[in-house]
Amino acid sequence: QVQLVESGGGLVQAGDSLRLSCTANGGTFSTYTMAWFRQPPGKERQFVAAVNWSGTSAYYATSVSGRFTISRDNTNNTIYLQMNSLKPDDTAVYACAKQARPFGDVRLGPHNYGTWGQGTQVTVAS
Repeated sequence: QVQLVESGGGLVQAGDSLRLSCTANGGTFSTYTMAWFRQPPGKERQFVAAVNWSGTSAYYATSVSGRFTISRDNTNNTIYLQMNSLKPDDTAVYACAKQARPFGDVRLGPHNYGTWGQGTQVTVAS
């Protein structure tokens, strides 16, 4: 059974950068689209970014496009989220997720993700 473990969250100032990591322990990783979601305080979960199984295609929420970059390292079963020019509105718990079926499209909705991490807190102070 695969387990997803996030790291890299923290407290930063507006305009700063952070890089989140998500490592998959167990199961198959390299043939699955992976994604980052976030849940701001008091709000519903939001899609952030997804990367396809080979790392050749990515898809971003409009709110983070141009500031965030998703990538993956299939050798180390890890995905990353490089977050630049952070804003207070980016404050949230960030969680990674793995699609339930291999070779899925990056634009598929959250109900297509079958495995979720516990999340890591990102707080951006103004």
